[in-house]
Amino acid sequence: MKITCPCLFGLESVLSYEIKKIGGENLTVSDGRVSFEGGFDIVAKANLWLSTAERVLIELSDFSATSFEELFVGVKNIPFEEFIGENDRFPVKGHSINSKLHSVPDCQSIIKKAVVDRLKSVYKKSWFDENGDTYQIQFNILKDHAYIYLDTTGVALHKRGYRKTSNEAPIKETLAAGIVDLARVRSDSVVVDPMCGSGTFLIESAYKALNVAPGIRRSFACESWGSMDSTVWKNERSIALQSINKNGDFKALGYDIDDSCVDLSQSNAKKAGVFSKVTVKQRDIGKFKPVEGSITICNPPYGERLLDIRSAERIYKTLGERLSPGKNNPCYIISPHEEFESFFGKKADKRRKLYNGMIKCQLYMYFK
Repeated sequence: MKITCPCLFGLESVLSYEIKKIGGENLTVSDGRVSFEGGFDIVAKANLWLSTAERVLIELSDFSATSFEELFVGVKNIPFEEFIGENDRFPVKGHSINSKLHSVPDCQSIIKKAVVDRLKSVYKKSWFDENGDTYQIQFNILKDHAYIYLDTTGVALHKRGYRKTSNEAPIKETLAAGIVDLARVRSDSVVVDPMCGSGTFLIESAYKALNVAPGIRRSFACESWGSMDSTVWKNERSIALQSINKNGDFKALGYDIDDSCVDLSQSNAKKAGVFSKVTVKQRDIGKFKPVEGSITICNPPYGERLLDIRSAERIYKTLGERLSPGKNNPCYIISPHEEFESFFGKKADKRRKLYNGMIKCQLYMYFK
């Protein structure tokens, strides 16, 4: 099967490496997505192990669609019966960008009608109750070209299951995981976040260091599919549990000025199953002392969300005074402020453009 995983812009190379690691083949990389080939075992692996993908989609077809007739015929030609049973649900959702077929509701109706017509001819039924398993059909019409998918994930992959609540400006788990990967966190690393918020960097670092599959604590849409052998999931979950490195020397140290954030980080670390590796304390950034040999990863306040820009700039200046970035104490700081380096007081060894939600940011990397 052809499988497609959307991701946040800037994380394509990180995701590609993850896909190769789980056995995905014949990769194709484009902006915000990576496509590859694999069977249902790879679908299960992808959902369990990919820390930077947003979801795992089976690509059923792609074709030109400049009219509703072309869209209808293109969808009707897809062998949906290979997946969808006669009692299963098959809702439709998607989007259209820079295309003649710009009305999403109309596209939804046409696609639904085409699938129904296809299944009518296969199952010899005039009506479908849709009370069985759910097969979410997704479409993406880009520049008059339609892509039709089945969503195997359900709730997006960044929902790991450990962060039920968060502080006001959380960083997305998939973005945090990508930064952790770029920071080269290993099984014996010490990771420090001087402004840890809800503890996302600490937990994602622990997952990486201890080889914990980020999806191990949640379920996925395709686990209930009749078209997918249930033993696949049983086997892959068993392998994931056995792969955890329980003896790693990894440590995560988090600090925050807000007591409620300290409590929240500790609570989330417990839910994530990594509490024994995470220590969180209340401390103002002005009193922070670098830990020798540690990797510092942080997401300081932006100004747009929590503080005004001048207050954020003062924090950047304090960070520069308190941290000692270099080869022995690498630092990875994400910020949308274009003048971050001037306030921090040191030019980054490398910068990488990333998006935190809709906010364009730079990851400032100090490692020399």
